[in-house]
Amino acid sequence: MQKKKLLFLRFKSALIIAVIAVSVIITGTVSTSLLSISPAVAQRISPSDVWQLVYQQLPDLPKENQYISKETKKVAENNTLASRMIRYHIYVKGRSPLYRLDWKLTLADYLNANETVYEPSYPGNDTLQQNPIEGDRTAIAKLTRKQRNNLVQVLVDIFNPVQN
Repeated sequence: MQKKKLLFLRFKSALIIAVIAVSVIITGTVSTSLLSISPAVAQRISPSDVWQLVYQQLPDLPKENQYISKETKKVAENNTLASRMIRYHIYVKGRSPLYRLDWKLTLADYLNANETVYEPSYPGNDTLQQNPIEGDRTAIAKLTRKQRNNLVQVLVDIFNPVQN
């Protein structure tokens, strides 16, 4: 009786380990493929250039680019709300730039309705004299729902243009 019980426990333990190993492998494969930018998208546009296209399509979006560079001691005009939001979305959170839901989660982060935005890792904290997170949160909070939806749509369209 004891041998059967011991054998059953070993089998059960081995089965659990196998399930966990397969889950880790599948999760690693899926998340890597979902979070990466495909080579075709990467060739079309660089994330560091997207902010300019965003402002071309949404000229009323606040730039929030009045912050002073630590290095040059001058206004860092190219360090904008859109550029920081894109860097936060892709590089800090590791979210796909291809999907509306991912961008909505990022906006929810800014509105304190989803995940916590940690100030030390926020884009601009290391290069600007003042961390821009509070100004960026305020700017996003002042946008109407329609403006936020337009921003999401513009970002998705830029990163994932319709193929004809």
